[in-house]
Amino acid sequence: MVTYPGLPGPEISDHLTRAASREGFAPGTEFQIGRITLVANTGTYLDTPFHRFADGVDLAGVDLGRLVDVDGLMVDASRADRPGVGLDLLARHRVAGRAVLIRTGWDRHWGTPRYGAAGHPYLTAEAAAWLAEQRPAVVGIDSVNIDDMADLTRPAHTVLLGDGIPIIEHLRNLGQLPPTGFRFHAPPVAVAQLGSFPVRAYAILDQPAQRP
Repeated sequence: MVTYPGLPGPEISDHLTRAASREGFAPGTEFQIGRITLVANTGTYLDTPFHRFADGVDLAGVDLGRLVDVDGLMVDASRADRPGVGLDLLARHRVAGRAVLIRTGWDRHWGTPRYGAAGHPYLTAEAAAWLAEQRPAVVGIDSVNIDDMADLTRPAHTVLLGDGIPIIEHLRNLGQLPPTGFRFHAPPVAVAQLGSFPVRAYAILDQPAQRP
């Protein structure tokens, strides 16, 4: 599974196989111990301030109140006529203290070469600066990068992480969410001196949709 262009996918294997474990236990008793070699920026992952700043908060220090049971807001930018998600799509929303999830629809390219290609949606510098002023709990996007990959200054990462606001990239299926009325969860493992790590991001609807 590869998300960001140029990064290798994880290697998943056995450290101890079930067959080998049988030699150390009673008959009928066996275990498996797995091994993963993993680049931290794999799959759907969280960026903490340490990802951008050497003195920033890392995975072990990030405030879980920003990532667990957070009031959610889904901003639908999937019909925008330009890749940059601007302030015009955000300014009408109340974002303070919320998990702001930006739906662009780019996740439809997940697993294809198009996903990491030029022209992907991103958050403009102006919109990132406004969000930082409004103090959301966390900001997520269903695209390959919250910044324009052609902009090597990475303004959204710089401004948001600089103000202590975590970022989640490579979200999927945001179209299944309502604009509001859900709680967002994406806790990471607590690893000191590490700035990013995969998360199993999910939402719980306040009123689950009725099945036909």
